[in-house]
Amino acid sequence: MTSRIFAARPLATGFALAAVLAISPARAEEASEGLPQPRPEGSRTTTYRPDYFAQYAPSNALDIVRRVPGFVLEETNTGVRGFSGAAGNVVVNGARPSSKAESLSAMLQRIPARRVLRVEVAPGDLYGSDYAGKSQVLNVVLSREGGLDGNVKVSGTRLHDGTLFGNVEASALIRTGSSSFNLSAGTGRGGNVEVGYDDILRASDGTRLEFRDKVNDIDSKDPFLAASWSNEGGTNRSAHLNLRYAPSKFRLFQTNHVTPLGGPERDDRLTQDYRNTGYEIGGDITRPLAGGAVKFVALANRRDRDNFDSSYNRVAGTTTGGFEQSQKARYDEVLGRLSWSHPSVLGFSAEAGTELAYNRLENQTELYLIGTGGTRNRIDLPIDFATVDEVRSETYLNLGRPLAAGLRLDTTLAYETSRLTVGGDTSARRVVRFFKPGMTLDWKGKGGWQVQASLRREAAQLDFYDFISSAELANGRVNGGNADLMPQSSWEARLTVQRPVLGRGLVKLELGHDWVSQLQDRILTAEGFDAPGNLGNGTRRFARMTFDAPLDQLGLRATRIKIEGGLEHTEVRDPLTGKTRGWSTDRPHWNANVELRRDLSQWSYGASLFHRSKFTFYRTDEIDDLFNSGVFATAFAEYRPDAHTTVRLDIDNLLNTAGQRMRTFYLPNRTAALPAITEFRHRNSHLSFTLSINRTFGGTGAASG
Repeated sequence: MTSRIFAARPLATGFALAAVLAISPARAEEASEGLPQPRPEGSRTTTYRPDYFAQYAPSNALDIVRRVPGFVLEETNTGVRGFSGAAGNVVVNGARPSSKAESLSAMLQRIPARRVLRVEVAPGDLYGSDYAGKSQVLNVVLSREGGLDGNVKVSGTRLHDGTLFGNVEASALIRTGSSSFNLSAGTGRGGNVEVGYDDILRASDGTRLEFRDKVNDIDSKDPFLAASWSNEGGTNRSAHLNLRYAPSKFRLFQTNHVTPLGGPERDDRLTQDYRNTGYEIGGDITRPLAGGAVKFVALANRRDRDNFDSSYNRVAGTTTGGFEQSQKARYDEVLGRLSWSHPSVLGFSAEAGTELAYNRLENQTELYLIGTGGTRNRIDLPIDFATVDEVRSETYLNLGRPLAAGLRLDTTLAYETSRLTVGGDTSARRVVRFFKPGMTLDWKGKGGWQVQASLRREAAQLDFYDFISSAELANGRVNGGNADLMPQSSWEARLTVQRPVLGRGLVKLELGHDWVSQLQDRILTAEGFDAPGNLGNGTRRFARMTFDAPLDQLGLRATRIKIEGGLEHTEVRDPLTGKTRGWSTDRPHWNANVELRRDLSQWSYGASLFHRSKFTFYRTDEIDDLFNSGVFATAFAEYRPDAHTTVRLDIDNLLNTAGQRMRTFYLPNRTAALPAITEFRHRNSHLSFTLSINRTFGGTGAASG
C-alpha cells in the first residue's frame, strides 16, 4: 500500500443546508442581482464571462472551470468501452470532445484562458444524449479570433528526504480562418518517498508475529504528446481530429526490514516496474441534414501493458525465497457512432443514434516461485493466458419538450447488446442485452432556484482484467479470474436542488438512491480463489452538498469559501456469512472538504482541509479497511508580477497526515466466527513543496465571439 492519501470525490452532508435554503425570497432576489445572468436564449443556462474570473488570473481553461461556483468537474472514464458511457460533464463549443484517452483536465489545460469567451452552465439535456440526466454540464465557448496563444509551465518539487524532480508543460493554440490547431506536451514526472511500517498480530491474544520497517521509493514518468485540429464552419458544420501518444513508466522500490517472532531477521525487497503505453486517434464530423444535424464519430485506441513485479526474502544478503510475476497485455478498441438531432420534431427536441464498438484484450501472466539460490518454478494460475473479444452496440432515442414556463421533461430509451467471447485457459461465450429507459424533469424558477429529478436504468461494463488471474505481491494475495462474470444493472433515482447564495455563490444538494441487480463484488471460486463475482441485489443511498460563495457580504473582502461533503450507505447480503454488509468500494461513509482562498490584485493564497471515514473491501478471507490518520491539508500562495506570469508555491500534506490500513484475516475464510491475524499498515510521505512558474504568451487583441 502506498501512503497516497485515499481521497474520494467529495460527497455531501446537509449541515447548515436548512439555514441556507431558508433565506427569504426577498433576500434571494437581492442576492441574485450579483450573479452572472442567464443567456437571452433561455433561462436554463447561466453564463460566466471572463471578467468574473479576472480576480483569479487564470492561465488556462481548467483554471476557469475550477472557479465556477458549485461546479464539480467529473472526469471522462477512460476505462469504459465505447463512447456513450465515457462522457464527463464538460463540452467545448457545445460539443463533446472526441477523445477518450485524454482526461478533461488535460484537455482544458491545453486551452489558453484568453481564448475562453465565456462558460455556460446548464442541464445536460441541452448537450445531447451523453449528458441526459446530469444536473450540470459546463460549456466552454471559445473565441474565433485568429492568432497564436500559448502557455509554458516549469515546476520543481522537493520531497521530505531532499529528493528533487522537475516538470515542463507547454501548449499552443493557433487559429486561422475557421480552423484551429492545438499542440501540447509534458514531461509528466512524479514521485514520492514513503516511510512506514506493518505490524502483524495474532488476533486472539495480541501477540506480535512480525514487524516490518518499510521505505517506498516511487518514481513515475507520464510524458505525453497531443495534437488536435478543429474546423468550425458555421451552424451544424464542424470537424475535429485528435491524436495522443502517452508512454508511461512507474517504478517502486521497497526496502523492508522484517523482525519475525521466531527465526532470523530479514531484509526483504519489493519491486514494481510498470511500462504502459497509450495511443489514440479520433475525430468527428457534423453536417446539416433535414433541418437538423447528422454527426459521425470514429475512434481507435490501443493500450500496451508490460508489468514486472518481484518480492524477495533475504537473510544476510542471500535470497531465501520470493515471487516474480510478469504481465504482458494489449488492449485494442475501434468504434463508430452515427447520430441525428433536431430541435423540433412534432414539438419535441429529438436525437437518435447508434454506436458499434469492437474491443479485444490479449493477456499473458506468468507467476514464479523463487527458491533458495534463485531457482524459479512456475505457478499455474486458473486463467493467466486469455483473450477477450467483445462486439458492443447501443441504439438510443431521446425526446424532450417544455411542459410549462421553466419546466421541462426529457426522456430516453436505449437498447444495449454485448457479445463476449473468452478464450485461452478457459472458454466462455455469452450475449447480454439491456433496455435502458430514463426520464428527467427539470424546473428553474425565480431567484435562481433549480430542481431536477430523474429516474433511469443503467448497465455497468465489465473490466476485461477481471477475467484474468494475477498476484498482488505487495499485498501477498492472488486474484482469481472469473470468465462467467456478468455486468450489474441498476435503477438510479436522483434529486438535485440548487440556488444562488451570498451574491455570486451557489448552494447545491443532491440526493440519490440506487437499486442494483447482479452487484459486482468478490466471491469464492470453485478452485478456492478470491475473484470478482456477482452477489445479487444491493442498494445505495447518498447525499451530497456543495456550498461555494464569496464572503464579501460577511465582511471578508476578496475571500471565497467552498464546502463539500457527503454521506453514503450501501447494503448487500454477504454470500459467505449470510449477513447484510456494505459494498466493497472506495467511497467512504462520509467525507468533507473545505477550501478557503483570497484573491488580491497581485497575490492569491489559500488552503484546503479534507477528512473522511474509512472505506472497506470485503474479500473472501479478509476485511480490508483504508483510512487516514487525520485531516489532510494543503496550502498555496501565488504572485503575479505581470499579466502573463504567475509564480506559485504549493505545500502538500501540510499536517503530515499518513495513509493507514487495517487488514483483518479469517481462516479459512470469513465464515470463521473470529479473526486469526490482523495487519496494520502505516505510510507517510510527509510534506512536499512545489514551486512553479507559468507564463502565457500570444495575442493582445480583444476576444471575439
